[in-house]
This record gives sequence, C-alpha cells and structure tokens, in this order.
Amino acid sequence: MDEDINVINNSTRNEKIKEFLIFNKKKIIFFLVSFLVILVFFFGYNEYKNKKKKNISDFYNSTIIEYSKDNIKKTVQDLIEIVKRKDSTYSPLSLYFIIDNDLISNKNEINDLFDIIINKTSLDPEIKNLVIYKKSLYNADQIGENELINLLNPIINSKSIWKSHALYLLAEYFYSKNEKQKSKEFFSQIVSLENANSDLKRESQKRLNRDLSD
Repeated sequence: MDEDINVINNSTRNEKIKEFLIFNKKKIIFFLVSFLVILVFFFGYNEYKNKKKKNISDFYNSTIIEYSKDNIKKTVQDLIEIVKRKDSTYSPLSLYFIIDNDLISNKNEINDLFDIIINKTSLDPEIKNLVIYKKSLYNADQIGENELINLLNPIINSKSIWKSHALYLLAEYFYSKNEKQKSKEFFSQIVSLENANSDLKRESQKRLNRDLSD
C-alpha cells in the first residue's frame, strides 16, 4: 500500500514538474540565455581589461626604456598619450616621469595633465590624494596661499595617509613667507595628528622646538 502511494506521489510530482517546465518554458530559456550572456560579457570584459592593461604597460615600459636626450620629443608625445588614456597606474607614472626629468617646461601644460588624472581618471582614493599632493607641491612656489589651501583641502579635510604631508607642505610654505604663526599652527597639527607620518611628526616637533618656540 505504502509503495503504491509513493509511486502515485512520484508520478504526481513528475507531472507537476513537467507542467511547470512547459508553462514556464519561455521564462526558463530567457533566464538561461541571459545568464549565459552575462557570463560571456564578464569573462570577455575581464579579458579585454587585462589585454588593455598589458598593452599600456608595454607602451609605458618601452617609452621609458627607449628614452634618451636624442628622442625627447617622441618620449613626451608618448607619455602625454598615456596620460590621456586615463589609466589608473600608468597615467600618473607617465606624468611623474615627465616632471622628474623636466621634459615639459610649460606649467600650464603640466597642470592640464594633472587635471586629466585628478578629474577624469578612475583612481583609488589614496592614489588620487597623492596626485593632488604632487600637484600642490609642483605649484607651491608659484601660487598664493588661498589657491594652495584650496588644492590641498580634499586631503586636509580627510583621514588620508597623505594628510600629514599636506599639512607639512603648508607649514613650510608659510614659514618661507615668514608667516611663523601660521607655520606653527600647521606643524602643531601634524604633531597632534594620530596617523601622521612618523618622520614628518618628528621633524615637525623639531621645527617647533628649534624655529618656532617663541
């Protein structure tokens, strides 16, 4: 008797499953096709990104390796091209190479490249803060205090690992302008900052004791 009931139940269950599959055939096919498309897109896009990253990596490395005083113009053109590709790794590295080797003397052109990286390139927040700091450092001797503070505000008003560097730049900036009270305030902020760079904290305390103790 129990065996007969089990057979009937299994038969009923199979019929229900069959009916469900028939009734929902289009939905099931749509789901499976959609899932397959998503998988193809995901793996295809990852492969595209990896290939794109390798291409720009090879382009950057070959540009740096081939750099010499005889091909400065081509090097600059290639590095600018890499910056304009808005790559999170090699665009900043290209600009740093240009600056470190003094390949472009026009500050406006350099600042335009900084802006491409800061405003148009998808960056990790701390990488972006580093680029902002480097732009501020690059311009510090040419701009007024309000402009410098505005540049550094995104870092100063955050818990960034670069905050102590930004404060130190401002402290040195005001010290060079003989505005010692303002300089003292920024050095003091570094000393009291919980996650300040240890070397900068030590140097700030030294400067407060040696140069700003009055």
